[in-house]
Amino acid sequence: GRRFSAGGSEGPFKSENPGASVPWKTVVGVVRDAKVQGLLGAPGNFFYVPQTQNYKSTHVLQLRTSVPPQTLIAPVEALARELDPSLPVFDVMTMDQAMAGANGYFLFKVGAAFAATLGALGLLLAVVGVYGVVSYAASQRKHEIGIRIALGAEPGGVLRLVVRQGVVLVGAGVGVGAVAALAVSRLLGSLLVGVAPYDPVTFVCVSALMLAAALAACYIPARRATKVDPMVALRYE
Repeated sequence: GRRFSAGGSEGPFKSENPGASVPWKTVVGVVRDAKVQGLLGAPGNFFYVPQTQNYKSTHVLQLRTSVPPQTLIAPVEALARELDPSLPVFDVMTMDQAMAGANGYFLFKVGAAFAATLGALGLLLAVVGVYGVVSYAASQRKHEIGIRIALGAEPGGVLRLVVRQGVVLVGAGVGVGAVAALAVSRLLGSLLVGVAPYDPVTFVCVSALMLAAALAACYIPARRATKVDPMVALRYE
């Protein structure tokens, strides 16, 4: 593989002592970016070396598991004692426990919960607003619906017409909102941890919820209007 300087005064991995001898490393693999110095900010330049090339008296071993991590604490400690009874094993904890002790993690969680609450309230207000506006617009067409039925239009056809027009209008708004959300997501990418800024599930669920609200808002008043006697609808003001 390619070689790079792991110190010195030049390159991405600068040494605190520019006069020191510059070790060279050979690249044998590349891993994905990781945030190792905090949840916020962009990942920095890091490389991993074998234990024999970077000996330290203390090391941290991280295990990935598909079972609850608490169940592995005792077996891991027992395995370490079996390998070397004199090897000290301490500060064994789950990743959640380690993150809870990180600097600023509590404030980060509070901020995330606050942002999620505001987002949920905003979505609720948007759904209620869409339902109210579209429902009012559909109810205002009661006179028009009466005329159409009086002239021989089928109630089902009129109902489909009103619903289709309302859903198309809201669908256009959802499309514009999705484009704007994609643009804003790029700005929020650095603040997200373990979540992709372009989450298709979120976009699909929010769009479906808005369209469902529009469908209900159009269908209910339009269906009610088609059940009214055309003569009553014609006299409606």
